[in-house]
Amino acid sequence: MSLGLIGIVVSLGLLMYLAYRGINVLILAPILALLATLMAGGPMLATYTQVFMPALGGYAITYFPLFLLGAIFGKVMDVSGSAKAIADFIVTRIGASRAILAITLACGILTYGGVSLFVVAFAVFPIAAALFKEAGLPKRLIPATIALGSFTFTMTALPGTPAIQNAIPAPFFSTNAFAAPGLGAIAGLIMLVGGVLWLDRRAKKLIAAGEGYEPPVIAGGGFPGFGRKKAAEEQPRVEHSDQDDHLMERPHVPVWLAFLPIVVVIGLNYALVNWIFPSMEFEYLQQEAYGSVGIDKVAGIWGIIVALVAAIVLNLGTNWGRIQDVKATVNEGTMGSLLPIFNTASEVGYGAVIASLAAFTTIKEAVLGVSGNPLVSLALSVNVLAGVTGSASGGMSIALEALGDQFRTMAVEQGIDLELVHRVTAIASGGFDALPHNGAVITLLGICGLTHRQSYKDIGVVAVLIPVIALVAVIVLGTLFGSF
Repeated sequence: MSLGLIGIVVSLGLLMYLAYRGINVLILAPILALLATLMAGGPMLATYTQVFMPALGGYAITYFPLFLLGAIFGKVMDVSGSAKAIADFIVTRIGASRAILAITLACGILTYGGVSLFVVAFAVFPIAAALFKEAGLPKRLIPATIALGSFTFTMTALPGTPAIQNAIPAPFFSTNAFAAPGLGAIAGLIMLVGGVLWLDRRAKKLIAAGEGYEPPVIAGGGFPGFGRKKAAEEQPRVEHSDQDDHLMERPHVPVWLAFLPIVVVIGLNYALVNWIFPSMEFEYLQQEAYGSVGIDKVAGIWGIIVALVAAIVLNLGTNWGRIQDVKATVNEGTMGSLLPIFNTASEVGYGAVIASLAAFTTIKEAVLGVSGNPLVSLALSVNVLAGVTGSASGGMSIALEALGDQFRTMAVEQGIDLELVHRVTAIASGGFDALPHNGAVITLLGICGLTHRQSYKDIGVVAVLIPVIALVAVIVLGTLFGSF
């Protein structure tokens, strides 16, 4: 093994381990990218300024509007009381006896409507805690239940979801958020049904063993392999505003009004990419000033941008009197978008550096040679990189920046519909990303006041294992029957 290849392996390993230990990716990604460059004998400063930073900037330029608008929309839905109204409505209709299903669906509806998974976790946890306690269900299952509704089928599988993971493949494959709707729906159903069945089974088993709502006290927290720490030390300090301390005191919003912005996000996005944009003329996009692109390259992102703006305006307009400080709410949402976009963009810069190294050719040939079916190679590369970075969007972006053109060419040559490629890419990003070092997993456990040792097993099943099973099903069905 060449020194350059060893450098890539060491760099990736450190990225995964140190990210788990809580070091911010903004500083971690460039340092480890330059470590790999140093071991490969490359110029460090030139690599940083001419490779890392342009890749970071290119990603931010393309996707910042989605992060920004998504964060503002989520904050407005939260502060206006709309998010809580939707969660309460679902829980009331399904009842405490089906608490796991109720919380999963509440999270699913909110995230499918464009609400940030972090907002969902803060908004739904108090409701989940009260419901699980009333039903006598083990508290340790709450993180997995929220993860199932927030990190899985609505993030990568369901057609039309405005999640960034469903938007990233669009420019690469000239597709949109509704790519391969039938296969996406099947994958989503596998994740939803499989996850609920698993958690219901686990609840019965734990209750039969004598466990109630409060989990047993376990000496030492942590996740095997990373050392033991006290449970209180294991969890990160979760920063949130004073508003988040009063989630149960949100304004009362009529249910139909709470659901309306979510309907607008999905419905308007669908109308734009399927009816409105195709009926309009966009010849000016061929001009160099506008990037010399076709509408198919930008329609997917444009649709989500317009839909989110419309939903934000609608929510603000209909809830103006319920939001105490509109300016502060919008400002908080705006600032809340900065860390996620730059974390992911830094990972993309890291991936660009790795892809520029001569030793990466060996890795690329190995990935492309895994299978003659590009769907298999694509799924493997995206899943592995998402696992290493602990980020669905980061891993997917690295894989597509490095190998997207090759996968597109292979798919076209073999007659594989690019909508199928889009859906496989999106679903593949939501498997290994939820390993123990994933930031969303760590934050969710912090919100719930639980440890990896208490709750990660169930998170791993519903957010890693079952999504991978759904991915395999989509690849098999897509290979046999094509995209639908």
